Amino acid sequence: MNNYLIPPWGEPKGSPIRHISPISPISLIRPISLRRRGGTVVADNTFVVWRCVQKSKLFARFALVFRNFASKLSTTSMSRIVIKDKTFETSISEAEILERVSEVASRINSDMAGKNPLLLAVLNGSFVFAADLVRRLTIPCEISFVKLASYEGTGSTGEVTELIGLNCDLEGRTVVVVEDIIDSGLTMERLLATLQKYNPESVHVCTLLLKPGNLQAKLDIEYVAIEIPNDFIVGYGLDYDQAGRGLRDIYTVVDN
Repeated sequence: MNNYLIPPWGEPKGSPIRHISPISPISLIRPISLRRRGGTVVADNTFVVWRCVQKSKLFARFALVFRNFASKLSTTSMSRIVIKDKTFETSISEAEILERVSEVASRINSDMAGKNPLLLAVLNGSFVFAADLVRRLTIPCEISFVKLASYEGTGSTGEVTELIGLNCDLEGRTVVVVEDIIDSGLTMERLLATLQKYNPESVHVCTLLLKPGNLQAKLDIEYVAIEIPNDFIVGYGLDYDQAGRGLRDIYTVVDN
């Protein structure tokens, strides 16, 4: 019995079966044994397997294209959530946030090489940002925490109250204050004034989000991941009355 290979465009009909030359690249595939049954060309199981492989490859390519399309669709589409009495809409995706965090970390790695900076994260909102930031730092560093409060509900009260004091020696240290968001800047202004009493070598400000249109204090903010409008937001560590901190994306309140 002769060895033949059925071409990928299907079985021949009414014409002699084409023989595949041994020097053809496609002849590297195992040849198919053919036999005739009642005038019909019949292939053995190898042909069935070959056809399944071709279909599997086609399906894999389709799945890849669809997955890429779905990924782009999910990052551009808007979704809404309800937290207590407020409705929020996606404004910054997790992918974009992490990209910006990586950019900030890269700058700190370059600017503070050999300085062993102390990252001072302001609780509660900065804990997610601080965690993602420190994992992207390749230089030696330390981290500690302080807690100040100036928010109630969706707005700043303007009153800054120190809740948790410092528990490490800052004298002669390079300090990086890590904030989730700088709004009016009054909280940061108070914190920087407090830190100067501990005689650090230098103090730098790093924030995930900045509302430049709402600043009331004169601050030198060296590291800003994302600038946003003067809207109330939630997610990625930020809360609305202690809810919504665990959301991966950042959401903006929707006016009803």
